[in-house]
Amino acid sequence: MKILASDRWEEIDALFDAALDRPADERTAFLRTTCGHDPDLYHAVTSLLDSDAVAERALGESATIFTAMMLETAGEGPAENLVEGTLVGTYRIVREIGRGGMGTVFLAERADGAFDKQVALKLVKRGMDTDEVLRRFRFERQVLAGLDHPNIARILDAGVADDGRPYLVMELAEGESITVYSDKKTLTLDARVALFEQVCEAVAYAHRHLVVHRDLKPSNILVTDTGEVKLLDFGIAKLLESDDEARETPHRGVSTRPEQRLLTPEYAAPEQR
Repeated sequence: MKILASDRWEEIDALFDAALDRPADERTAFLRTTCGHDPDLYHAVTSLLDSDAVAERALGESATIFTAMMLETAGEGPAENLVEGTLVGTYRIVREIGRGGMGTVFLAERADGAFDKQVALKLVKRGMDTDEVLRRFRFERQVLAGLDHPNIARILDAGVADDGRPYLVMELAEGESITVYSDKKTLTLDARVALFEQVCEAVAYAHRHLVVHRDLKPSNILVTDTGEVKLLDFGIAKLLESDDEARETPHRGVSTRPEQRLLTPEYAAPEQR
């Protein structure tokens, strides 16, 4: 199949969505009529439909719909409502500063007098402490412990709350998402590219350590007041095997199982969707 130019991707995506809106037994006729004498367009869309069918067999529904429903359900969990002063391990909660699919992030401070420091404390949500989520949370802790880069928010501590839920204590990265920061500062193209280079350096560092983030999006890329990028949230990262490990355990490879294919629909790479 011929690879179509990038300026036709929007046309392909729109036609793909239109085909999905029709019953499966009507899609071929619809595409043949719509594509007319453009076989490359027809084959591009049918290839996407084939990939969607594979995901549907693996997940029970399309990958995008599956993930959207999962994230929506995760967002409907009960609020933490941890009041100021609540102790989690040796840290005192100050206030909530963010919420994601698996956990809630709080501004916290050290409470045992060992030293004074404000941190970001990420705690698994109530009701989300399933075996799979806890496994991912522990995995995120393992991944972050192995990364030491100025553009990646560092892990400082970890532990288990009194109710058994694990938590991470992270470097407090205060700033705004890379898109909001760029717009507020009315950055020039060169300045925006300079920020993007910092992101690339952080991602390349993670790749050299065999970590694929898999959820790169503006809300996970903060820029501090000093213009320093901080890459956050490795909650759905993938740890790849080295060549030696892959040779020793060829049955494992580096691919993910279907139930591990988590993503943010709006920012997922085409191959993830």
